[in-house]
Amino acid sequence: MESPLKVLLVYPEFPDTFWSFKHALKFIRKKAGAPPLGLLTVAAMLPADWEPRLVDLNVQDLSDEDLAWADIAFVSAMAVQRDAAQAAIKRCKRAGLTVVAGGPLFVGEHEQFPDVDHFVLNEAEITLPPFLADLAAGHPQRIYATAEFPDIRQTPVPLWQLADLRQYDTVSIQFSRGCPFNCDFCNITALLGHKPRTKTADQIIAELGNLYAIGWRGNVFFVDDNFIGNKKILKTEVLPALIAWRQDKVGLPFSTELSINLADDPELMHLLVEAGFTTVFVGIETPSDAGLSECSKIQNRGRDLVESVKRLQRAGLQVQGGFIVGFDSDSSSIFQQQVDFIQMSGIVTAMVGLLQAPYGTRLYERMQREGRLTSEMTGDNVDGSTNIIPKMGLEPLREGYRWLLGQIYSPQLYYARVRTFLREYRTPAVSLRLKSDYVMAFFRSAYQLGIRGTERAQYWALVFWALFRRPKLFPLAVTLAIYGYHCRLVTELHVQ
Repeated sequence: MESPLKVLLVYPEFPDTFWSFKHALKFIRKKAGAPPLGLLTVAAMLPADWEPRLVDLNVQDLSDEDLAWADIAFVSAMAVQRDAAQAAIKRCKRAGLTVVAGGPLFVGEHEQFPDVDHFVLNEAEITLPPFLADLAAGHPQRIYATAEFPDIRQTPVPLWQLADLRQYDTVSIQFSRGCPFNCDFCNITALLGHKPRTKTADQIIAELGNLYAIGWRGNVFFVDDNFIGNKKILKTEVLPALIAWRQDKVGLPFSTELSINLADDPELMHLLVEAGFTTVFVGIETPSDAGLSECSKIQNRGRDLVESVKRLQRAGLQVQGGFIVGFDSDSSSIFQQQVDFIQMSGIVTAMVGLLQAPYGTRLYERMQREGRLTSEMTGDNVDGSTNIIPKMGLEPLREGYRWLLGQIYSPQLYYARVRTFLREYRTPAVSLRLKSDYVMAFFRSAYQLGIRGTERAQYWALVFWALFRRPKLFPLAVTLAIYGYHCRLVTELHVQ
């Protein structure tokens, strides 16, 4: 195959889940949460004379013109995008394109995609160059894989200019890969290793500077598996650099994923907040110590989890939480325990899913040995599915799950939880620019939630409570009301 080539970078659509925030994004006239960081990074690794075009199916259609223009298509996806990836691949093949696939979905399931011509698996810094070399020489192999982990200090700045950033609420960047923990249901260490590999402070500042220069003032999500996996580098290099960089900047509030042991480190919490972090996602999983022990969630054990969450909130970090039901040790009481914990902790955005076993995890291997695997996991956190046979029994688990979601996203409990959180939360120091989209979002929420919605009484009670009690947090209160609307709608539409 001769170069230069015209390459379509195709990102399949996400289904309607809690994490899609599709219904919430409509209030600010955005189409998707964030552009595909992986494909934009891969684009920066392609030959300079290639012509890339991003088609994110979450914000636009894959047109016949796109397909006629291209020579080759690169498709990246996660498990939750499986069906949409299959459909996109079939369209590309019908158009006569060579299809190259990579990303977490294909690492464990490439045999399920016979239409794909070439798989570039694991981390592209290692597997993409030999594929490109073989392609240029005219004899590309079908599978490129590696057990090695690259030095991401060599990873280029993503090609943000390929994405129409006006369509997104958030832009993602990455500081590190890998996680020092070993939770048995998580495939991060299988894919990316135990030892966190980090970029330099200069790289992060360059990426942020690039975004700022092209006019981005919105949210920035650090997609690290565990942002605090290497505390030393954070404290001595990265966070001080971010604090210095932010001094004359407006906007760009940061969020990330990290582990609950941050609550044990006041210095690191302070530095994160000063650097501009306002929100953190934490894998709480379960208030049951037996469940935590079962899944080797050692960082969560032996602590008052509610108090740990509140420490983060009081420091100025909104905690979003991941929760799981369906551990072998779970009894029918776990559903009420989860509701009680979520309410007491004030974790407003509580993402609860059934236990699933991703390929490559210790849980997957154990379920396979015990003959309890039923299928490939969907990766969907609201479809009520699991790929394992639960000890509780599938129907009691699903019934309890449906009840749990109905409770935590009911207007009464949800709005009470928002107030519990706002009472604890320290006003963030990030200087935000008031955008017209967000002003209009308030008026849309007033109509949709305050006039038409079933939560009218709770919505207006929160609005006036925030105006008089925490006026600086009023925009956040409205945002959380909109999040609740999204999660309630997803629960009603999709939880079976």
